[in-house]
Amino acid sequence: MDDDGEGGKDPPSECNVEEILSEEIVPGTVDQHITHNPKNDHNAQPTSTPQENLPLEKDNELPKPPPRRRVYQPESTGPWRQSSLYFVLGLRSIRIKKLNYLIMVVKARKWLYAKKFEGEPTSANFKLVEEVLPELQDGEFLAQAEFLSVDPYMRPYMRSYEEGTLMIGGQVAKVIDSRNEKYPRGSIVFGQFGWRTHTICNPDKYNGGSNLYLLPEFGSLPLSLGLGILGMPGNTAYFGFLELCTPKEGETVVVSGAAGAVGSVVGQIAKIKGCRVIGIAGSDDKCSWLKDLGFDYTINYKTANVAEELKKGAPKGVDCYFDNVGGTITEAVMRQMNLYGRISVCGTISNYSSVPIKVQDPQTDFVFKQLKMEGFIVTKWSARWVEGLTGLMQWIKEGKLKYQETVTNGFENMPQAFMDMLKGANTGKAVVKV
Repeated sequence: MDDDGEGGKDPPSECNVEEILSEEIVPGTVDQHITHNPKNDHNAQPTSTPQENLPLEKDNELPKPPPRRRVYQPESTGPWRQSSLYFVLGLRSIRIKKLNYLIMVVKARKWLYAKKFEGEPTSANFKLVEEVLPELQDGEFLAQAEFLSVDPYMRPYMRSYEEGTLMIGGQVAKVIDSRNEKYPRGSIVFGQFGWRTHTICNPDKYNGGSNLYLLPEFGSLPLSLGLGILGMPGNTAYFGFLELCTPKEGETVVVSGAAGAVGSVVGQIAKIKGCRVIGIAGSDDKCSWLKDLGFDYTINYKTANVAEELKKGAPKGVDCYFDNVGGTITEAVMRQMNLYGRISVCGTISNYSSVPIKVQDPQTDFVFKQLKMEGFIVTKWSARWVEGLTGLMQWIKEGKLKYQETVTNGFENMPQAFMDMLKGANTGKAVVKV
């Protein structure tokens, strides 16, 4: 505790910021003192006041020592343990006596859904804006985005949103301030916070379902994996394939969109389960990478006849099909499904940005081959989320699962990363590093 009052108390419930800022600051006094942070302000003058210039309160009384310069440190513990008020305004900090808490003025940048998608997204569909976040309240924490995800599902999901709303999506973020003991400062969280740099979250009022959690310890692995193989895409592959396709050793598995964040994991899990795996992707480089992951056969759908190549790669037919794309590729695979084949439908990316493609009616195959086809949303297994991440982490440690990421630097490049991902420019998980 210092001469400004007791430390460690919570802030008052109300504070008139404009009134405080309007108070006159008398130069040369100890009670109110302006300081600059020399790290940010190269024109800053020394903050200490010469002893000989300090006013004496009484005769023969030594002058008070100059006030200690204190600057808000994001990594320090106890955000409300300061004995003075600091308003963080650009590069300057104002220290005001007798106010016992800290206010951070934080500006968040966010991308809005500016215009309805028609065909492939363009830059005109997005708008970058700023907002000043309010003061943190009890039960809340402030998260700063580290990595943001761009995923195919965002394209069809945004159809139900109005223009001007926040773009949806998950992110790995660091808690930089907190008034919630379950989410302490410095902890790493995953949350469906959307395309924004800073988020104030009250877990009790969080509307992102069960998709808010503290990330487990990743060790030497990058935190961005919390958006990929150790996050939603990883569990999509884990549960969507194992629960719906129920693969058996020796069976033949086909994966479309095989070089993506989900498909690449599905193929590797199928190999772990002792299956023959055929991957369909959109370039020779992607097919080469799939071979490195252990896929037995690959097809570049842009240069090859998928139906003919499937006859070569799966001469005994297809038992399990994990579908990420729909359209003519799925039609070709369906024709070669075996009796009692199982099909897990994860996505239909071929139709997201274009007019749906007409394909032959598959009902005959469903009847006479007694096929089972089921679509899913991964949140179906929310109660088993940690189970999936634990299993995937173990396979990574054992060297059975490999991963690759396509990382775009800069929050301002979110739309471009999203558009590139929809065009198949990524290999593995597409993420944006803030």
